[in-house]
Amino acid sequence: MADNRGVVYMGPGTVEVHDIDYPSFKLRKGPGVPKESVGRQCHHGVILRIVSTNICGSDQHMVRGRTTAPEGLVLGHEITGEVVEKGRDVEFLKEGDLVSVPFNIACGRCRNCKERKTGICLTVNPARPGAAYGYVDMGGWPGGQAQFVMVPYADFNCLRFPDKDHAMAKILDLTMLSDIFPTGYHGCVTAGVTTGSTVYVAGAGPVGLAAAHSAQLLGAAVVIVGDLIPERLEQARSFGCETVDVSKGDPKEQIAKLLGEELAEAVNPPTRIPEIDAGVDAVGFEARGHGEHADEELPATVLNSLMDLTRAGGALGIPGLYVTGDPGAKDQAAQQGSLSIRIGLGWAKSHNFTTGQTPVMKYHRELMLAILNDRCQIAKAVNATVITLDEAPRGYQDFDHGAARKYVLNPNGLI
Repeated sequence: MADNRGVVYMGPGTVEVHDIDYPSFKLRKGPGVPKESVGRQCHHGVILRIVSTNICGSDQHMVRGRTTAPEGLVLGHEITGEVVEKGRDVEFLKEGDLVSVPFNIACGRCRNCKERKTGICLTVNPARPGAAYGYVDMGGWPGGQAQFVMVPYADFNCLRFPDKDHAMAKILDLTMLSDIFPTGYHGCVTAGVTTGSTVYVAGAGPVGLAAAHSAQLLGAAVVIVGDLIPERLEQARSFGCETVDVSKGDPKEQIAKLLGEELAEAVNPPTRIPEIDAGVDAVGFEARGHGEHADEELPATVLNSLMDLTRAGGALGIPGLYVTGDPGAKDQAAQQGSLSIRIGLGWAKSHNFTTGQTPVMKYHRELMLAILNDRCQIAKAVNATVITLDEAPRGYQDFDHGAARKYVLNPNGLI
């Protein structure tokens, strides 16, 4: 049996690379595994040798101690790998296949899966709808920032690349299919982005950059990205986005100028401040304020700002993560996921809101084909940067300090 090593959460601010169990087709007792799932048989699964696995901003929330993640959890939900062993019930995959794995774990059999709502599968997590690899409250399935991982319900979950050599040549783009590219794309689709749209993406981390590139792919006329970190704003400009630095104040005035109309006092007839067609929240619950409040955590800032910025009848896509438990929040309400959201404003403007885990399988095949046929360059947009498994702790540190990079782990030296 091969050895296995993985990135392990050791408590707030600390990740380490440890020897871990080699995967099996049975869910073992471990950090975060519900007692009802211990011993669960997974003959429908495959074992993958990891080709690439990425550090995600959602991982960073756990590592910062902003969730109830248990110590000892093997991290990682962005997985691309080669099938090295398959369970007895796997029918359509074979050893040697190169596959992308959605971060959502889904059975393919329940009502929600049949309705393509794979982010909230009803069977893979006894605690709540929805599961993911290496993530708090998501069923205890071991993560993929490792050399090997087991993927359950593999015939349903795995997206097989049609040509292995072609896929390896595009691996830095294809590795984004497991999460951030579909997530950014979902944020834009649910915000109604289409040909000629004006779009504001709050947040220039990897998901925000993926959303901005997705908006371009969908035909947006203007894509504006807001953030506090100059390097991330520069990365957004590198592939044709406009940017606003929210540390300089409310983005509304900056966006109005970018859309070509100066703010003015009301005249007769009134001059309307330009508003965007579609807003995407790629920040989530660790949002900071704008302007003089930029150093202060104000978790409802982005949602309230987007409602203010988005035209009446527009929509908000919210791929940014919000949690039901945040032990690091500054007030008791926020610790329970209760935020001071101006829902009356959104109601008055007839906004549509879409939240929750992205149903990756709704999009990943089409985005794969776009990558393989050179219709998008997602790796360039998010500044994909390859590091070794042993460099993962440094990657987490750099990412936490605002590095304008998407770190791709290369645990088996196959890239």
